[in-house]
Amino acid sequence: MILDKTFPPDPRVENEALELIKNGHDIFLFCLGYQTDLEEETIHEIKVKRYPSNKLDYKLSALSYTVPFYKLIMSRKIAHFLLENEIEIVHIHDIVIADAVFRANQALQLPVVLDLHENRPEIMKSYPHLSKFPGNILISPKAWKKKETELVSKADKVIVVTEESKQELVARSGESKDKFVVVTNTVKRSFYEDYSVEFSILEKYKNKFVLLYLGDTGLRRGLMSSIEALGIICEDKEMKALVKLVIVGENSSDDLLKKKVTELDLDEVVDFEGWQDERLFPSYLKAAHIGLSPLHRNLHHDTTYANKLFQYMSFSIPLLVSDATAQQNLISQVNSGLIHEEKEAGDIAEKIMQLYNDPALSNELGQNGKQFIEDKFCWEKVSRTLKDLYLEFETR
Repeated sequence: MILDKTFPPDPRVENEALELIKNGHDIFLFCLGYQTDLEEETIHEIKVKRYPSNKLDYKLSALSYTVPFYKLIMSRKIAHFLLENEIEIVHIHDIVIADAVFRANQALQLPVVLDLHENRPEIMKSYPHLSKFPGNILISPKAWKKKETELVSKADKVIVVTEESKQELVARSGESKDKFVVVTNTVKRSFYEDYSVEFSILEKYKNKFVLLYLGDTGLRRGLMSSIEALGIICEDKEMKALVKLVIVGENSSDDLLKKKVTELDLDEVVDFEGWQDERLFPSYLKAAHIGLSPLHRNLHHDTTYANKLFQYMSFSIPLLVSDATAQQNLISQVNSGLIHEEKEAGDIAEKIMQLYNDPALSNELGQNGKQFIEDKFCWEKVSRTLKDLYLEFETR
């Protein structure tokens, strides 16, 4: 496996590696190290090999598809890694380092799996540094998208996170759908079966109707509309005394969200909890009545899932999500929540009240989500497609 950053942490990389190890594979992980890191160590049977890196390398990675310096630097290190460890199959995590891997693999011609964690070219459009000089001149999402299509054509197999992403790439690249495998980020059984409870959190919210948001709070995630919806709901004084929006996560744009909260006189209604240890997530989930994912629509959000969806469902929480394509399709298929129009505070408020006023519906939706995770969509079920992919290589 090839990773363009430090390890740990990286839950997707670790989960995939451990699943393949269970299936009898030896996993060697190329990653980057800095002065204080061990060059080599074994973590849960993953043989981690760290290659020296620095701030310049990191800055050059953003220019991977503008100038060739990053590719040239990394390809030498990767070539050493492939030869030194007698690698048989190369699994590239995301596209930043992918061009360097293909260069390093020119002589060896090893089978290559390209694992696309997200729609990187689309998500780059929302990066603040790409909207101003010099980023807007040096870094082109359009060039990255063209390169991604080229890399897909070079790979033997491509892993994506949703069926929608697969469909988009098949249409864009012209490659056979058989080249693509869907491996979704979701929760392990241990997340919802083996956890401890922080009772102070349950006590804090025991008399409240809790709307929970987990994760990054960047403006494209849609929380501004949820706060505006809360403003509508809290025109009713009884609801204002009862409802709580609990936000577990943060972003540099949080000042704008907090300003809106103050403008709407909701300071007592919205709790900004910031980033919390993941071990506390189950306690917040047990306190919640609705799980929110109000994403704005764009090609990235339309073709990926937020992991919070599966965290909510694993704790039997009904969802309220925007009509971003992938999550709308999922929630409709499972019947585990309600769907609102993106950025429409009135629609969000209406759907919140629908769930509040109909406990039987909320319970049914929550139970549907829980059953879906247990029967079909926990990591232990989803990862079978990853194992089957590598079985294909063994039988060639």
